[in-house]
Amino acid sequence: MSERALQIPERFDFSYHKDFTEQYQTILNDGTVSEIALDFSKVGYLDSSALGMMVLFQKKAKSKNISVRIRGARDSAKEILQIANFDRLFDIS
Repeated sequence: MSERALQIPERFDFSYHKDFTEQYQTILNDGTVSEIALDFSKVGYLDSSALGMMVLFQKKAKSKNISVRIRGARDSAKEILQIANFDRLFDIS
């Protein structure tokens, strides 16, 4: 089993929905993946639609016994994740 990373863009909002969904579906369908890291190192902005996409993604990953973590979140992006209590859904490092 292996870890895969998903690079999240600087602006994580609804305009990224199609790309995000396509990328995570591909990873979820790869039977060798046990963990997915959302790389937030470039994220400067995220909105409520991004949070919703992440919750949906986390539920789909959990149904396949794949853990999801967030790495590299900083500044306002990290603050938004904390305010939204995403540390209860994701391991944030």
